[in-house]
Amino acid sequence: MTTTSDRAACDAAQPDQDLSRQVQHYYGTVLSSSADLRTSACCDATALPADLKPLLARLHPEVLARYYGCGLVMPPLLEGARVLDLGCGSGRDVYLLAQLVGPTGSVVGVDMTAEQLAVAREHQAFHAEQFGFANVQLLEGRIEQLDALGLEPGSFDVVVSNCVVNLSTDKRAVLSGVRRLLRPGGEFYFADVYADRRVPEALRLDPVLYGECLGGALYWNDFLRLARQAGFADPRLVEDRPLAITDPQLAARTGALQFFSATYRLFHCDSLEDACEDHGQAVIYRGSVPGQPHQLDFDKHHSIETGRVFPVCGNTYRMLAESRFAEHFSFIGDFSRHYGLFPGCGGTLPFEPGGRELPTAGAEAGSCC
Repeated sequence: MTTTSDRAACDAAQPDQDLSRQVQHYYGTVLSSSADLRTSACCDATALPADLKPLLARLHPEVLARYYGCGLVMPPLLEGARVLDLGCGSGRDVYLLAQLVGPTGSVVGVDMTAEQLAVAREHQAFHAEQFGFANVQLLEGRIEQLDALGLEPGSFDVVVSNCVVNLSTDKRAVLSGVRRLLRPGGEFYFADVYADRRVPEALRLDPVLYGECLGGALYWNDFLRLARQAGFADPRLVEDRPLAITDPQLAARTGALQFFSATYRLFHCDSLEDACEDHGQAVIYRGSVPGQPHQLDFDKHHSIETGRVFPVCGNTYRMLAESRFAEHFSFIGDFSRHYGLFPGCGGTLPFEPGGRELPTAGAEAGSCC
């Protein structure tokens, strides 16, 4: 027998189910290529590093044409890693990652849109021949239901997603699922769209705005709250840029709302604190991460110069010491002393409205946030 509470739960879930179907329709039918997008939200304006350009040139043209991303989700030190790509679409990032992890690594792509996934699968053999190895698995499924895909908990070194979490109707479930699948010391490295305030419900339910990665954008501070609730105690902003809504009709609807594309890295470290605490610690970067011989751009506030003693909070110390970055650093100090909150930590809007370059080496040595 159906109870009143059952009907209420069903009614509450209906808008989310409708949005999911609209997203599938938008990306499976409405958009035939990235040229069909009406805003810059799902277009990657990040300059592709020189070392990735030859890898991109190996990808099938159809895979490239049906790419919808807002950032670069290729963190360093991926060789031999097991990587999960959430919302992999037609597979551009999957096939770039496949080359970066190499024959000893593997990449699993997950997407709920059958039409997009069909493109990725159609060219799977082509890419295996191009690379000289086959290390890609493609799964159809919802990123809110990662536990239904038969993936082993704690089996991934890195999880990535590119402008996809905003399309999810249950972002808490996505973050919790990612945390469950990451190995200790693993990280969720992803680009997405955020708003400077909470998006009104009327805009959130607009199918075009949602499909353009704007309607589902989280208010940045709500994202930080959700991440911490999911067990990622200290989300780190890597880079950000303001988004232009170039379609006049959509711009009129969004009004004063400001949107940003931002890349975050979230580490699975159980011992992280909920604030940047000062334990008198420091690290020295050895200059050994490929492509970054002079400094390591760890996040927006940590550009660590090679050979220089670089003061860090306890959380940064742990992120480096407990992750795949450990062998590239020397570590000074421990947790036996405490000097209070690390200088420079705050809670204001973290994004730069006009955009901002990474700080010069050592320029932010006294600030974590």
